[in-house]
This record gives sequence, structure tokens and C-alpha cells, in this order.
Amino acid sequence: MRSLIDITDFTTAELDELISVALDIIARPDEYANKCRGKKLATLFFEPSTRTRLSFEAAMYELGGNVIGFSEASSSSAAKGESVADTAKIISQYADIIAMRHPKEGAPYVAAKNATIPVINAGDGGHCHPTQTLADLLTIVREKGRLNNLTVGMCGDLKYGRTVHSLIAALARYENINVVLISPDELRIPDYVKDDIIVKNKMSYSETASLEEAIPSLDVLYMTRIQRERFADKDEYERLKDSYVLTPEKLTTAKEDMCILHPLPRVNEISVRVDEDKRASYFRQALNGKYMRMALILKLLGEANTPKEQREGEGLVYDEIKCENPRCITSTEQELTHIFRKDGNGEMRCIYCEALKK
Repeated sequence: MRSLIDITDFTTAELDELISVALDIIARPDEYANKCRGKKLATLFFEPSTRTRLSFEAAMYELGGNVIGFSEASSSSAAKGESVADTAKIISQYADIIAMRHPKEGAPYVAAKNATIPVINAGDGGHCHPTQTLADLLTIVREKGRLNNLTVGMCGDLKYGRTVHSLIAALARYENINVVLISPDELRIPDYVKDDIIVKNKMSYSETASLEEAIPSLDVLYMTRIQRERFADKDEYERLKDSYVLTPEKLTTAKEDMCILHPLPRVNEISVRVDEDKRASYFRQALNGKYMRMALILKLLGEANTPKEQREGEGLVYDEIKCENPRCITSTEQELTHIFRKDGNGEMRCIYCEALKK
């Protein structure tokens, strides 16, 4: 069965197809009310989530299906030491499709390699979050009417912000996209995202620490939360958490038709006073996530899988050297083989979490 682990698993045509299906679901919901009748979605959430988990559940229910699963690791057999691989094998006996969120980068990939049903990555550590990207793309289409010829500002935590990494990878498929990367030095975009996606695809980009300087040129502003759970050093989090706060005053120089996105939850990086601004699109964005997850569930339940390694070609290197990323799934799932792949610069990166091989 086919899975969605990274947004690059889908072609541009497939992304456009999902958007078209989502728009049709919005226009004709009754036509889709029984599309998944008799099917079960397993939501395996090893870390907290509100929007993503509930939107997956709402999506499956509105397609006429059912939902089983858990909302935290402590209520699963992971608390007893069960591996992700074994969990995926077991759940494959009970459900038709899996949506997984996990704090370890690469965990959904491991699940997909061991499951006999489709697996959807609902966020893995600081790596990527492809279904949030689907919500982002639909929102941009509905708010701006296009996915080409846009200047998109990414603001906040660009280092650990998996939603940013996935969105950049998706936007790289479209024409004339200019990305403005707004962050403090400590939270700049990882080199593998910059080199393998932005530079490799010849995307126009700039980097700045000033939100105020960037705002006037933007068609889309993507705000992100400084994520406490990604920091090993809590003092560093406290120092950086209020780096950017969007207020009505800062929007005075913005374009009248700019749209403001945020994957949510927000803490204080967007003032509640911005909510009344017509450019504030983040709550509509959350709703769009449900429609895109409905479209995705329909697609994956209807398609056979081609293994990811086969789609990407050769170039895999099996090595005894351990990945050095402490958040990688290989740091806890000791039975995993350490596998690396050459990036665009000829360097080797972990297949599970994209970390550079030292």
C-alpha cells in the first residue's frame, strides 16, 4: 500500500489533484459521506495534538468511516517498550490506514516499512509534517487563487519547524516562488533544507532577522511557534520564545491582500488583536486541513504502493555508523539498520531523519 511520509512522495500533479478533490468535497459534501463506509483509521499519536488528531478523526467520520487509536504514548504499548515496527505490524491487523505522530524523527518511515496498510506521517519530531503542508497549500489557493508567483515569508522557528520544512519542499514545485526566511541566528533553516531543496531547485530566497523589514514585500506570511518541546536547553528556549510577535501595528505596511498563516497552536507570536484582520487566515487554514486529509485518505485507500526506495532510485548505503541526531528514531529503535543516502552535494544523510553523516 502507498504511504505519505514526506511531501515529496507526491508529484506536483498529485498535489494539484488532492487540492481539486478537497475543493469538490467542500462544494459537494454529501457525495463523499459514505466513501469510507466500513473502513477504519488508526490514529497513533505518541505526542500531544489537538488540530491534527481531531481533524483526521473528523475527516474519517465525514467520509463515513470509523476511528480507533490513542492520543499519547503512555496509553499505548510504547510505554512497555514496544517498538514502532511492532506497533505498525499489530495495528495493520485492526485498521485500514494509519495516521502517526511521533517525537522521534523517522518513526513514520519505520512504521510504513513494517505496516501492511497505508501510513500517513502526522508529524515526526523536527523533521516534516506533510499533511499540514496540504492544509497550507489549499489555504493559499483559496486565499490567493494561485500557487505560482508568490513571495512567502517564513517566520520564527525555522530550525525545528517541521511545517516550514515541508511547505518549502512543496512550494519548490511551483513557479516564481520567492522565500523570505525570518528567524534569529539560533533558529535558522537547517542546511539540508537550504541545500537540498532551496538551492537545488534554484528557488529565490533571502534571510533576515527583521520581521518588520520583510512584511511589505510578502504575499503570504507563515508564522510559527517557538517550540519548547524541541529544545534540550530550556534557558535557550526562554531567551528565544518571544523573538517575534505579530501585532496590528506591524501589519500597517503589509499588502492589503496578504494572508497570514500559522500551523497552530499559537502561544503569543500572533496577538489576538490580529484575529479580526481580514488577512488572518489561520483558523480557516485549520478547517482546510480537514478537507485535505479527507482527500488524502481517499487517495491512499485507493492506491497500491511502490516502495519509497524504488521510487527514488538507488544510492542507499547501509552502514554500521550510527546516526548522530539524538532525536532520530534510530537512537531508540536499536534493531534498525543505519541507512544513508547521498544528497545534492554528494554528502551522506540519514534516510530516517536527514541528519548529515559525520
